[in-house]
Amino acid sequence: MSRWIAAAPLLVLVALAVLFATFGLHHDPHVTPAALVGKPLPPRALPSLDGDPPRPLPSLVKGPTIVNAFASWCAPCAVENPALLALQAEGARIIGVAYEDDPKNTRAFLDRLGNPFSVVLVDQDGRAGVDLGISGVPETFLVNGRGVVIAKHVGPLTPGDADVLMEKAAAATR
Repeated sequence: MSRWIAAAPLLVLVALAVLFATFGLHHDPHVTPAALVGKPLPPRALPSLDGDPPRPLPSLVKGPTIVNAFASWCAPCAVENPALLALQAEGARIIGVAYEDDPKNTRAFLDRLGNPFSVVLVDQDGRAGVDLGISGVPETFLVNGRGVVIAKHVGPLTPGDADVLMEKAAAATR
C-alpha cells in the first residue's frame, strides 16, 4: 500500500503529461472563436452611457456598423483608440460597448483619449459580452445592415486591421 502512495505523484504527473500531449499540443493558440460570424447580433438591450433607456443592440445598426467592446481598465483598448478615431473620421459608424466598466471611468477614458463612438452602451454586468462571445477586451465586430455579424477581430485594432474592416464593410454594401 505504501508503494502505491509513494508512486501516486508520479502517476498523476504521467496522466497530466498524456492529457497535455493529447489536447494541448494540438491546439492552435492563433485560432480565435468567432461563433457569431454569420449570425445575427444578440438582441440584448443596454442603456447608453448618456443615460438613455436600454435599447436592443441590433436596433442601433444602420448600414455596416462596427461594434467594439472596450473598457477603461484595458491598456490595449487605449492603444487601439487612434485606429477607431481614424475609422470614425472615414465615416464608419462605431458602437462602443463598455464591458464590465464603471460609467464614470468610461467617461474619463473617452474624455482623455477621444470618443470614436456614435453611441456608447454600458455592459456593467458583462452579460452582453457573454452574448457576443467575447473572451476579453478589446474585441471588434463588423455587422452588416441586416444585423448579421460578418467579421470579428480579437485584440487591439491596428491601422491595417481597420483598413481590412473598411474593405469588408464596403463589400457588405455591394
